[in-house]
Amino acid sequence: MAIDEGGAPDTTGSTASALSADSRRLHELGYAQELDRSMSAFSNFAVSFTIISILSGCLTLYGFGMNTGGPAVIVWGWPFVGLMTLLVGLAMAEVCSSYPTAGGLYYWSAKLAKSNGPAWSWFTGWFNFLGQVAVTAGIDFGTAFFLNALLDLQFSFDATPGHTIFLFGLILLAHGLLNTFGVRLVSKLNDISVWWHILGVVIIVGALVILPDHHQSADFVFTEFVNNTGWGSSFYVVLIGLLLAQYTFTGYDASAHMTEETHDAARSGPQGIVMSIVVSLIAGWVLLIGVTFAIQSYDGALNSETGVPPAQIFIDAIGETGGKLLLVIVVGAQFFCGMASVTANSRMIYAFARDGALPASGFWHKLNVRTRTPTNAIWLAAAGAFLLGLPYLWNVTAYAAVTSIAVIGLYIAYVMPTFLRLRQGDDFEPGPWHLGRWSKPVGTLAVAWVAFITVLFMLPQVNPVTRNTFNYTPVAVLVVLGFAGIWWVASARKWFKGPKVQGTPEELAAIEADLAQV
Repeated sequence: MAIDEGGAPDTTGSTASALSADSRRLHELGYAQELDRSMSAFSNFAVSFTIISILSGCLTLYGFGMNTGGPAVIVWGWPFVGLMTLLVGLAMAEVCSSYPTAGGLYYWSAKLAKSNGPAWSWFTGWFNFLGQVAVTAGIDFGTAFFLNALLDLQFSFDATPGHTIFLFGLILLAHGLLNTFGVRLVSKLNDISVWWHILGVVIIVGALVILPDHHQSADFVFTEFVNNTGWGSSFYVVLIGLLLAQYTFTGYDASAHMTEETHDAARSGPQGIVMSIVVSLIAGWVLLIGVTFAIQSYDGALNSETGVPPAQIFIDAIGETGGKLLLVIVVGAQFFCGMASVTANSRMIYAFARDGALPASGFWHKLNVRTRTPTNAIWLAAAGAFLLGLPYLWNVTAYAAVTSIAVIGLYIAYVMPTFLRLRQGDDFEPGPWHLGRWSKPVGTLAVAWVAFITVLFMLPQVNPVTRNTFNYTPVAVLVVLGFAGIWWVASARKWFKGPKVQGTPEELAAIEADLAQV
């Protein structure tokens, strides 16, 4: 479907010429080459694949899926949502090829809007900011769940909300420190993460297929429907059960945010977006089917003392020692995932602050000249994620709400540029990677899908709705939308003109020369 006019990146030319081509395009977009452009196309793909992280999203919401539709929705919801997500990713990739910049989505909206470009850019950026912070919170919160289960099994460290929040904070701290050391270290760890995820799926599924004495029937895995939500409508339960898959398929905008650090960005960025979705779709389906076949006791897994149904499924299927080893693989993958999410989130914050769109923008845009990383933005990403996870201390459905916030915030930001690109029609100037005649139908379906899930995942997930089960997703979305809207009307519309140009070509070269001397 996708057309890459230039074919594969030319690896025979000199690095200097590749860098100069990327730098020239970045200058055309108005920015200096401040970040260290050292990432390969594979590393760019690796960031998005790591953030999607099938060993994070699939397994952290597996218990939610067991209650909300059961095996039938878990297994069949995945390929359906995956294919719809691929349409969104293809539409995004086409725009990414035209505008390969760390500002990504909000920059695209500013350039694609026929009118009111600054307003489109402003709200795209704020939704992207909300979604990025929420997806970081969801990933590291899920890591804390699984780590707490592992520590409970090994050291009797009880799986309580207080312990989970404590581990959540430690994990975010570790990710902040890792990202502070520089993009080269994180890039290498992301490359390792790809193979960790792929081999991890092979090991987990292989163990669950070979070692258990008993497996569920194919009829159970592919048709069993379970509704423990309290809602009477099976159709409604099927729809809200799609959250497991849709939450997992988030974060692939990271490939766009990392384009200022990637070689041959106009092709590598789009390829990273699309391939991360395709590989995750295939590997994730294999993982979900393998785990579901291995269930020994459905009720026992749901009521596990670890608080993590997949952990109990592992233990029931292959024993406590084997179960712990599989948990180590999962926790490792989730840790890599959260690390990459903080990386991508900080780049978006850095770019948004570069254009003055965040409070105290000058502070968040500061660059560590030694590591060439946006250190202050890294810590804002970590702190914001921690605040979103705190309600778990008093709200048992907080994790599901955080995942809903991530889906809604990110997907609204994902689809705004696609909507504006559709409005441009033939006026859109495609980059070297584009969809050709498929651009309009793919973009139209992508916009329709995002509009649907935006409403869907703000609806109540459990009945009856009480203080402890309330889905606070609409509150979080409205708070951010209200803050951004009020600030826009009261002040920002007078001074925010969209992405700023840093200077003339000579001034951009001077910025780069100063950084090169450090």
